[in-house]
Amino acid sequence: MNISYCNEEMLYAGADYSPSKDNKRLTTQLNRIYECMKDGKWRTLSEIAYITDAPESSVSAQLRNLRKERFGGHTVERKSRGQREKGLFEYQLILNNT
Repeated sequence: MNISYCNEEMLYAGADYSPSKDNKRLTTQLNRIYECMKDGKWRTLSEIAYITDAPESSVSAQLRNLRKERFGGHTVERKSRGQREKGLFEYQLILNNT
């Protein structure tokens, strides 16, 4: 997969974040998730994690990042899959084309 969404260094944050150790990994991860989701299809965190080889918790965090202006200001929709009581959700990326 040719990852091209985010070529420049992005600014991540967090108490444990170390740019020299984490920036490349997080940027590559964000690109994989973006490439997976840019088709607008609905997917669960588990499905995205399987496709991108990223932990589900990281997928969730990166979907939140894609909503932020510095990461594109995209819309990430969420809806339940199946019975809401079971707590399974799926997500859709709607690209900000501005």
